[in-house]
Amino acid sequence: MPQTAEISSSSPSASLLLATPLLDYQHSSVAQLVAARGWRNLAEFERIGAIYDFVRNELPFGYNASDDMPASAVLADGYGQCNTKSTLLMALLRASGVACRLHGFTIDKALQKGAVSGIAFWLAPRNIVHSWVEVSFKNAWINLEGFILDQGYLAAVQERFAGQMAFCGYGIATPDLAAPAVQWRGSHTYIQKDGINQDFGLFDSPDAFYARHGVNLSGLKRWLYSKLIRHGMNRRVAKIRQGRG
Repeated sequence: MPQTAEISSSSPSASLLLATPLLDYQHSSVAQLVAARGWRNLAEFERIGAIYDFVRNELPFGYNASDDMPASAVLADGYGQCNTKSTLLMALLRASGVACRLHGFTIDKALQKGAVSGIAFWLAPRNIVHSWVEVSFKNAWINLEGFILDQGYLAAVQERFAGQMAFCGYGIATPDLAAPAVQWRGSHTYIQKDGINQDFGLFDSPDAFYARHGVNLSGLKRWLYSKLIRHGMNRRVAKIRQGRG
């Protein structure tokens, strides 16, 4: 499993601060959000934490139309999953002057069981494209994955499966369901890491990652997911969050 890597030079590459078609932080909605929150005025630790908490909890867990959406479109949706939240997190970090990069993986779809069921679970590929964000902090790269699930959703699953330690399902793969490492404290955060089954390595941007490895669905399956199936998935997620799933 990937470990913390020290940054080899005094500062990360300038490419890790650039906007891209997916990291479109110059879009008016993204730029206005960054300005309104005053993130650029915060000290580095607080800046990363404020942006992380925004993406984690103010954009609840949910399934967007596609993995390869621009940050501005994810923000407009108002919800996201691992890949779309990663894109938004990266855009907000870079807009606020924090260098970051993407680490690409796949996860076993067993991790999604419970959150996803029926035809939606059948439709999902066995190995689901997954990503987390690595942020430059104190001359090291810190892995950020714990932002995927909002606290309300996570708390509902914790209550339903109280007493369990190692857990895989409902969008979670962690050695300790009661106390997963999801809070920003200047160190790694994880919520799905134990479901990873393939490591694709590092990418300067999500654009480069999807150009090489594609997204989870294509053709008719992608159309069915985007137009029909994901809406039922999101209704199920809402029920779980409300303790009814």
